[in-house]
Amino acid sequence: MTIGICGTGRMGAAMAERLIDEGQSVAVWNRNAARAAPLVEKGAALAVSPAALMGQCDIVIVMVFDEAAQKDVYQGIDGLLTASKATLIVDMSTMLPDTARALAALVRNAGFEFLECPVGGTVAPAKAGKLLGMAGGEDEAFGRAKPVLELLCRRVEHVGPVGSGAAMKLAVNLPLATYWESLGEAMSLALAGGVDAELAGSMMADSSGAIGVAGPRIPMILAAIGAQPDAPGSFDIAGMAKDLKLMQAWAAQNNCAVPLAEAAGQAYRSAADQGWADNDAAVMAAWRCRQNREA
Repeated sequence: MTIGICGTGRMGAAMAERLIDEGQSVAVWNRNAARAAPLVEKGAALAVSPAALMGQCDIVIVMVFDEAAQKDVYQGIDGLLTASKATLIVDMSTMLPDTARALAALVRNAGFEFLECPVGGTVAPAKAGKLLGMAGGEDEAFGRAKPVLELLCRRVEHVGPVGSGAAMKLAVNLPLATYWESLGEAMSLALAGGVDAELAGSMMADSSGAIGVAGPRIPMILAAIGAQPDAPGSFDIAGMAKDLKLMQAWAAQNNCAVPLAEAAGQAYRSAADQGWADNDAAVMAAWRCRQNREA
């Protein structure tokens, strides 16, 4: 079996690397072929187009940033849906449930199978096979994809029909997004009281106010409090702002009140607009501290 990866950004490349390390036959495609070169050096085959990738593979994983990229890889010239080989498509991108359902209809009308399976986790868990998979789709499609997904995920669950996975992923990302903003607000209170920033960060990491991923990122946050940050991450501020926008749209459609998501979304967008977009989402805590200090 050959597994295709359509989109070799940070996450797509990490998943491809994991599959190669597990001895799988892997083919890759990326809009900028140069970004796929390190994977080719590791043994992946390079496809010239999404359609060509479909022709080479038994299952194709799609991992792209947003709906514009999805439209291009599915419906563009030589896109996935122009292929002739009946291949299972597993889309692991973060999207709205309605987008997932619309993609599923397009894929099925073209004669292919579709499964959505967004994941929780970033580059390091992807390389270690420790992602959290949230699959939505038909039982048969999930059964076909599960052996591959289990190579990438510490846990993968079939959460329901198409759209359910997208909804679950938005739910999983919301507490994390609001946490980094709240950590910045908490640090601001400590700094305003004259507590040394490094000591405040250490105490926060050792308190009930910390989550599992906070400790290793505290040094990054402290550095960004003191100087304009250069802390690119596997999940950056721009990506979190995009996800928060999706959360708000889905909530509005379903009459759910999400005031925390709305406030966090505004903060992340402001940080991105001020040049912090490419920094790790955790650095939002530093952005908030700097905003409060400057005020």
